[in-house]
Amino acid sequence: MGRDCVAIQVNKGNDENLIITFEYSPARVKKVKQVTRRWNPLGKYWEMPFTEDAVERLVKAFADEEVRFDPSIDLNWTDAPFLGPEGLSRLKRLLDETESALTLRGYSSQTIEAYKGHAERFLVFTKKLPVDIDQKDIEKYLLHLLEHGERSSSYVNQAISAIKHLFRDTEQMQSVANLRLPRPKREQKLPDVLSREEVQNVLKQVSNSKHKAILALTYSAGLRVSEVVSIRIKDIDVQRMLIHVRQGKGRKDRYTILSKTAVDVLRIYMRQYNPSDWLFPGEQAGTHLTERSAQKIFETACKKAEIKKDVSIHSLRHSFATHLLEAGTDLRYIQELLGHKNSKTTEIYTHVSQKDIGRIRSPLDSLNLDG
Repeated sequence: MGRDCVAIQVNKGNDENLIITFEYSPARVKKVKQVTRRWNPLGKYWEMPFTEDAVERLVKAFADEEVRFDPSIDLNWTDAPFLGPEGLSRLKRLLDETESALTLRGYSSQTIEAYKGHAERFLVFTKKLPVDIDQKDIEKYLLHLLEHGERSSSYVNQAISAIKHLFRDTEQMQSVANLRLPRPKREQKLPDVLSREEVQNVLKQVSNSKHKAILALTYSAGLRVSEVVSIRIKDIDVQRMLIHVRQGKGRKDRYTILSKTAVDVLRIYMRQYNPSDWLFPGEQAGTHLTERSAQKIFETACKKAEIKKDVSIHSLRHSFATHLLEAGTDLRYIQELLGHKNSKTTEIYTHVSQKDIGRIRSPLDSLNLDG
């Protein structure tokens, strides 16, 4: 630790809170805000709940500085050699190595962030040095996700892949990477779909032209949220009425349709905001809108529209595919527009479409229930 580094002091406060103090610097304020936003102006200290997760995030945020906990604070769950400055430093190096390896293999930034998150949560759960981890530790964690975390099989399968990548490039741990871990069977779930009327109602609730353009474009072209926020102006081809989706899922380019109505909405937005590169720029110069921001826009609109279904902005993509199918569009074309590699992925929309099932009459409708 350099001479200018001052220890981060953590003391016990009231109501099971912890009090964080340190010599001011913009860098330290930025770090502490990763853990808590609760600043006490009278006491001139930061507060955070005393939970295992919060403390681990605090130690990680200040991994390059010394964090001193008051002796009265019970941290018996942190006595594993994995934690502490040395263990956290090893964790950071290991995650950096994993990120580099995934980048060299051509994984997308979204997949890399997801895998790093899985790997970090796994290591924190085990509280062991990576070289001490065995198959039982991994199985214990996976059972924890399924039974206590109530995670989906897709989430757990992704966690398994992330753990294998974590160990793959470390010679002394390749035995773990080669383990044949049981993968939970995927649930056969159908996507939540909004009706045309519901989509129309959601869009009508949005008065901000930028927000309306984001949702309209997502639905009109069946875009993933990661795709709509990262579109550049040059990707909108008004002459051919196409959108060039660059490096979508699986690092694939594709074209999808551009709606005339969406063009009208976009023109209103662009006249008001005048974007220059990214179609939907973020708050910081040179960045695009975050996926979370787009999701919050959709959530707010759904709340105003009184939508009771369990939907996310991704449901607009599902609705796009379902409504095309119901209108008679061939499934093969829908597959191309969505960018699905496997036709079986697209076939799921046949199970939520009303095109054929809506023609079937319930036997109850042939009964007379009056008297």
